[in-house]
Amino acid sequence: MTDWLTPDEWRAVALSLRVSVWATVLSLPPGIFVAYVLARWSFWGKQLLNGLVHLPLILPPVVTGYVLLMTFGRRGAVGQVLDEWFGLVFAFRWTGAALASGVMAFPLMVRAIRLAIEAVDPKLEAAAATLGAPRIWVFLTVTLPLILPGIVAGAILAFAKAMGEFGATITFVSNIPGQTQTLPSAIYAFLQVPGGDGQALRLVMVSVTIAMAALILSEWLGRAVARWIGGA
Repeated sequence: MTDWLTPDEWRAVALSLRVSVWATVLSLPPGIFVAYVLARWSFWGKQLLNGLVHLPLILPPVVTGYVLLMTFGRRGAVGQVLDEWFGLVFAFRWTGAALASGVMAFPLMVRAIRLAIEAVDPKLEAAAATLGAPRIWVFLTVTLPLILPGIVAGAILAFAKAMGEFGATITFVSNIPGQTQTLPSAIYAFLQVPGGDGQALRLVMVSVTIAMAALILSEWLGRAVARWIGGA
């Protein structure tokens, strides 16, 4: 692939993979927690939380990117604190691309995991609780093993969504070659210049290949985890 793609194209592919992996990994713990809260807890404001979680799916991606820029930019309410106190900068950095991709992929991850949790019979959790097990221990020993296929599916969906994210990313971190230019941004950039169709087509083929590989991996992991749970 290194001979087939130019160095700039390869950097876009590598950056997309890096961004997608970090977006998925960092989204997973809060995704599991939020999914459990929405599936099992009853509290005032639950529908509001559900709406906020799914808002990135409804809003135009550019709007999400603008909100991230106003919040996590160097002059934003959160971004300024992170920059001055911890030296963390998101705007116009690859870390910002990971943040934007994670935010856009978060609703898909939460929905997949939430459906998996809701499919678990609450009586199983109640039985463990009656034996004196703390809630966290019930989750780790009863719920978590049963929802592993849903977690795998949610993680793969989030990864695929992060790989294809464009609007929020380009608004938040721009399209800087070698720094913030991901696969979708590179394809868009090549389509804007005369004679760039060939480069864009190569990256489209790479994008389709990665997406298909992610779907196949999701199916394989789902079956493997289901067999493991069935044999446990």
